[in-house]
Amino acid sequence: MEHFYQLGWTLDSAGGASGEAYMAEQDGHKLFLKRNSSPFLAALSAEGIVPKLVWTKRIETGEVVTAQHWKNGRALEQDEMKSQRVALLLRKIHGSKQLLNMLKKLEMKPMYPSMLLTKINASLSRHILSHSVIRKALTYLEEHMPVLDKSFYTVCHGDVNHNNWLLSEQDELFLVDWEGAMIADPAIDIGMILYTYIKPEDWPHWLGQYGIDDSLELRKRMKWYTIIQAIAMVEWYEEKNRYQDMNHWLIFLDEVLKRNRFI
Repeated sequence: MEHFYQLGWTLDSAGGASGEAYMAEQDGHKLFLKRNSSPFLAALSAEGIVPKLVWTKRIETGEVVTAQHWKNGRALEQDEMKSQRVALLLRKIHGSKQLLNMLKKLEMKPMYPSMLLTKINASLSRHILSHSVIRKALTYLEEHMPVLDKSFYTVCHGDVNHNNWLLSEQDELFLVDWEGAMIADPAIDIGMILYTYIKPEDWPHWLGQYGIDDSLELRKRMKWYTIIQAIAMVEWYEEKNRYQDMNHWLIFLDEVLKRNRFI
């Protein structure tokens, strides 16, 4: 980001897994800069899902840098994930034809359950496969593959944990970090929120806030996607040598498998 230093900006790392995000400041004016963001960011900005996109520039290295308004704020607390505004923003995302059309223009193809399972099976290490709960989960995924007409597939975030929800000081709610965006069954997002943050007895109420009815068919899909995402989290933490976090997700995975045994 030497280009921006030369222009008189001060840059500080804004964190994130990729290490490519920065807070840039000049004369009291702050921007959120990110390298190599997807063109999808413009559509998200137009929909008010992320902080407003200010400009996009290609710099001397050939990299594309995007600048968004800097928003002072905080991530949501876990307990805040049950709020109606979370349900409504997720519903807005899943229901957006503009976002869906943008991903299609970027030639993104729907991510079917069989594709997700093939991908996870191909990537798991022997160490992860040595855990009985992982083997049990993979058997479940093989035997309970969900089926949903692709016409119901929507734009999904893919990582809706509370740290990716930004509440600004102006009380604006955003969902950020869209690197894992996909066209998929919306149950992939809904399931993780419900299993992670909402008490089972409160699921019908949260789903009502989102705008759909609770059903056995939906619960089957949510369980399937939550299991495969939990396995992916186990894999991610193992790769980072963060074994305490990996064990947390193994316990979570076992709990999901044991819940609602009839599905």
